[in-house]
Amino acid sequence: MSRMTAARAAVEILKLEGVEAAFGVPGAAINPFYAALKAAGGIAHTLARHVEGASHMAEGYTRTRPGNIGVCIGTSGPAGTDMITGLYSASGDSIPILCITGQAPTAVLHKEDFQAVDIAAIAGPVTKKATTVLEAAQVPGVFQQAFHLMRSGRPGPVLIDLPVDVQQTEIEFDPETYRPLPVYKPAASRAQIEKALSYLVASQRPLIVAGGGVINADAADLLVEFAELTGTPVVPTLMGWGAIPDDHELNAGMVGLQTSHRYGNATFLASDFVLGIGNRWANRHTGYRMDVYREGRTFVHVDIEPTQIGRIFPPDYGIASDAKAALELFVRVAREWKEAGRLPDRSEWIAAHLERKGTLHRRTHFDDIPMKPQRVYEEMNRAFGPETRYVTTIGLSQIAGAQMLHVYRPRHWINCGQAGPLGWTVPAALGVATADPQAQVVALSGDYDFQFMIEELAVGAQHRIPYVHVLVNNSYLGLIRQAQLGLGIDFQVNLEFENLNSPELGVYGVDHVKVAEGLGCKAIRVTDPADLGAAFEEAKKLAAEHRVPVVVEAILERITDIAMSTTADISDVREFQELATAPGHAPTEVIPLR
Repeated sequence: MSRMTAARAAVEILKLEGVEAAFGVPGAAINPFYAALKAAGGIAHTLARHVEGASHMAEGYTRTRPGNIGVCIGTSGPAGTDMITGLYSASGDSIPILCITGQAPTAVLHKEDFQAVDIAAIAGPVTKKATTVLEAAQVPGVFQQAFHLMRSGRPGPVLIDLPVDVQQTEIEFDPETYRPLPVYKPAASRAQIEKALSYLVASQRPLIVAGGGVINADAADLLVEFAELTGTPVVPTLMGWGAIPDDHELNAGMVGLQTSHRYGNATFLASDFVLGIGNRWANRHTGYRMDVYREGRTFVHVDIEPTQIGRIFPPDYGIASDAKAALELFVRVAREWKEAGRLPDRSEWIAAHLERKGTLHRRTHFDDIPMKPQRVYEEMNRAFGPETRYVTTIGLSQIAGAQMLHVYRPRHWINCGQAGPLGWTVPAALGVATADPQAQVVALSGDYDFQFMIEELAVGAQHRIPYVHVLVNNSYLGLIRQAQLGLGIDFQVNLEFENLNSPELGVYGVDHVKVAEGLGCKAIRVTDPADLGAAFEEAKKLAAEHRVPVVVEAILERITDIAMSTTADISDVREFQELATAPGHAPTEVIPLR
């Protein structure tokens, strides 16, 4: 047997489980683990500026490639509590990340020792498991179980808390004979798939709603094949965007209160059957008027988590299954039924959805100065191709981006969906760019999201992690201001001030260009929409040349209301801006107006 510290055993297990990168901030209570990390080698470490930032980097890293599990590391006390937002974010979106925290010595855990906190109890509600390891000999088993849990069933995060004395204790551990535990994922039966398919065949106007579970299961190709076999249009959710290319004939657009397309909502409201695969029926997708969402439609729900079925509303039929396992059977049975002539012709239904997709557009082309945000997304569509990995979290910037940008591949819209913490975008983008260094990574933020964890830009400068960050700045909490309209207030959402050190900004306050440059990055400010295209091209060149994040700040008009429902009803989305009525109004739409 091999004898080593428990910390060294933990590091060896990370490598044996496929971990190649970690993000974190060292400290006294986790330093023995860092010593083992250095001695063992084989795991690249990125030093964050904030431990919450490290947790978001880990999440971005996981989301980028199938099989990735991001690891974040911090010391005891506040480092652990800083990670809670990252754990919540990962938990809400079914993303496996492993958080490793240091802890005070076991003998003083009950004595209010410096930075001693019951992090396992705090993290419990937002993890699949959170454990403070009190016996060093248990460390290998706890880490082995962590990877098993993260990968089995509905994926999610795990926290392991290691008291400093536990880390330093020597144990017997043999890396050569270590094996990961088998992963468990529920799988649909043929009888279940045939019953679900019979509902689809019996309908006249069916849709598939593809959620993030399709992305997590690496099942996008199967989804597209099944849709093509059955002639069924697909509605990707915000978390499932990219599972079917935007320009595919069967992509029907997104549905919902905010991050939706006009044609997507219209086609959904015309449907009579919905097959949900790997989706949560999130409220931003369904709205709160469930009578509107469900009326006249039959629902079948496939999800990896059995208790997710019926959580929001009872479907007509439910199947607990991993999305890939279910879609493999859906494709097999659909092929057989097609050969037997059992699948109906959907050409009229497809033609109707394509008519909506080619006409129900929002206008993006405006020449106003200060510029309207819609023009920013139009120019982004021109500048960044289908290989682009977009990263964003929350706000009007995300909502408008989801309405107007285009995504063509799975894991190319990396979006924090359920939690939506401000500040997520910068560190998550760094995690994505670390996981795929050759990719064109483009982050999207409003000014407030950008300011929340702006210090993480220095991580990109230090570690030479290039990406382009599009910052739309109206010096307002735009989404909150818009939400306050119904209350008749405009209160504590105004970020404007005259910056004494940058008078040229007028009332736009923070000089993001100076801050970004001060953190070692490059930055470009754009005030005229005609200059956006050139700025994006220059940003790509600067990122490639200097290998640092490059910020492109677009100065927007102070107030632009973005389309959304004010009544929580997907049939009642308010269009605040002028709609596209001429070919030049929305020139980068997938099917432009003729």
